Amino acid sequence: MARNRFPVEVLTPEGEIFADQVEMVSTRTTTGSIGILANHAPLMALLEPAELRLYRSESEIVRFAQGEGYLQVADNRALVLVQDAIAPRDLDRQALESKLRAARESADQAERDSEERRRCERNVRRYQAFLAVADGAEGM
Repeated sequence: MARNRFPVEVLTPEGEIFADQVEMVSTRTTTGSIGILANHAPLMALLEPAELRLYRSESEIVRFAQGEGYLQVADNRALVLVQDAIAPRDLDRQALESKLRAARESADQAERDSEERRRCERNVRRYQAFLAVADGAEGM
């Protein structure tokens, strides 16, 4: 069943990663998973590292490993502002595993309740999410 389409932009500090019409946006916020369809109520949300899925149709899905950021929905448009948005084919599994190990070690060595520890823990979540996206790409 075809759905109404709406414009979506995905921006990172490096610039625009995606700009097109989609039927649905699927991602994860700090309070849980969310799906956005056309004419969604206005929304602002904090995004967690996860897989970002942009459904051009039921069978055509654009996927990204998404870092932390923000989602804004207003005036039948969605704006995704994230630290990272990496296509699954561009993820280097070995490099991510190495970064995950280093982030875990740094978190273990950082002082409890310090900003350094919180930063390391955010990195652990990011690399775990990116590895999950990379694993999903291997089956495609």
